[in-house]
Amino acid sequence: MSEYYAPEIAKHVFYVGAKDPNLRKFDALVHLPHGTSYNSYLVKGERKTALIDTVAHGFEEEFLGRISRLTDINKLDYLVMNHAEADHASAIPRVMEASSAVLLTSPKGAKMAERFFGIRPERIEIVDFEKPVDLGGKTLNFIDAAWLHWPETMFTYIPEDKILFSGDFFGGHISHGIFDSDVENPIGAAKSYFAEIMLPLKNWGNKALDKLDGLDIAIIAPTHGPVYREVSPIMENYRIWCGGETLPKALIAYTTMWGGTERMAGIISESLRANGVAARLYNMGNTEFSEISVEMIDSGGLVLVTPTVLGNLHPLATMFMNIVKLYKASFKYGAIVSSYGWARSASKYALDAMGAAKIEVVGSVEVNGPPLEEDVREIGELGKKLAERILGG
Repeated sequence: MSEYYAPEIAKHVFYVGAKDPNLRKFDALVHLPHGTSYNSYLVKGERKTALIDTVAHGFEEEFLGRISRLTDINKLDYLVMNHAEADHASAIPRVMEASSAVLLTSPKGAKMAERFFGIRPERIEIVDFEKPVDLGGKTLNFIDAAWLHWPETMFTYIPEDKILFSGDFFGGHISHGIFDSDVENPIGAAKSYFAEIMLPLKNWGNKALDKLDGLDIAIIAPTHGPVYREVSPIMENYRIWCGGETLPKALIAYTTMWGGTERMAGIISESLRANGVAARLYNMGNTEFSEISVEMIDSGGLVLVTPTVLGNLHPLATMFMNIVKLYKASFKYGAIVSSYGWARSASKYALDAMGAAKIEVVGSVEVNGPPLEEDVREIGELGKKLAERILGG
């Protein structure tokens, strides 16, 4: 018997994925303090058996070991590929070699399966989103979920068990536990994951949520993180996050060379708080992207605080604003505080960057050297103006 544990998440539906607790960087960008998981599920019908997604490279033996607890892989009928990214599809060739299974996927997924994994066209069946696949006592229904977060993505739904296999949607980077009840703060992990993966695609997320409105969902089984048996909290939060609703708070992103801009970041932070807006300070030089990205979901305002370097923004500020634009952060209003020694121009580039990110700038303060008393007053007034705009907006 295999040494691997394959827990049952519903009757004849089993978790066969892999845990990766030692991974610390995802996509060479996202810090993972708790590692991650690569979730796969085996569904045993009365007549046929289906596997939902696979695992990342390096976890194939563990993956096949879990499956072997439940069935002979030679008897596998279907392999469903909800998403073609390597962390969920790398083991597809091993499964296809070891069985005569048919790969079920979307039209764009079929092309990716051929190109990325060398699957022959005759082994691939493109799903019909209007026609379920009958396993005997369990049916697989497929839902187009394009751009969550690749163009080929889809969901799989089993109405008999009310299970939604949601791919990366509703995911979280957590390696421990199986269910949401096993995790101390599953919504917090989901929010961080949403910021890093789904935030730029929130409009597509809204479309997917609309499609799910008519479904009776009792279990959400994503490809990362816990399986949700209490689905209302994650569904409600995804509605908020995809809707782009913002709160009366501001992210203050700063970098400092000799302490002047750090002090100015503190001044505008105090002003915002005094005027009813929560402020979150992050030093771009020593803060992980994962920490800052969560604030991009629902902060109403952004303050960029940067020194001038060679007539431009500090490179960390440039990189940060590129991320804000790329991730389509929800900031509505912005303010700029900059310093310079012998040539002013950081504020000009900051204004351009805010405009490119579609953030309305309420004002800017540019300080020559360390802030003097009049600069402190001006920065305080800028904080008050930004707070009024955030609260009024």
